[in-house]
Amino acid sequence: MEKIEIPLAQMTLAQKLDLMEMLWADLSKQSLDSPDWHESLLAEREAALLDGRCTFSDWEEAKQRIRQNVSCK
Repeated sequence: MEKIEIPLAQMTLAQKLDLMEMLWADLSKQSLDSPDWHESLLAEREAALLDGRCTFSDWEEAKQRIRQNVSCK
């Protein structure tokens, strides 16, 4: 397959976002199978949640925690 050159450095942010949306729309039409290791990882994480080795946060709480951990001081 021939490599396609895209002048990213010359594109505006809006153009880059449009390009990403077009790529995602096209990719989402294809059926993509998850790799085998996904199933075992998900099972491991579910077991950790069920036996109390880990917990989860709601999205707003998680975003706030992430912002606190990555903010510049």
